[in-house]
Amino acid sequence: MVSEKIRTNVYLDKNLKSQAKDIYKQYGLTLSDAVNMFLAQSVFNQGLPFDLKIPNDETLKAMKDVKTGNNYEDITLDDLKK
Repeated sequence: MVSEKIRTNVYLDKNLKSQAKDIYKQYGLTLSDAVNMFLAQSVFNQGLPFDLKIPNDETLKAMKDVKTGNNYEDITLDDLKK
């Protein structure tokens, strides 16, 4: 089945778009392909095609710690295996 295509404009974050394009390229997809997949999954799921949750206080603190480097220690795979 051939679908009719239309052109549309969206405003995207420049860095985010570039990073996403690099990821999709690894799958052989264009940005348009990825957006169409997102839209198709949204229609199929009758909503966002992923869970969207508001982080709790503990998660927010951990996210802040990652950004600031607080409560951080280097750990290797070998350390985890022990």
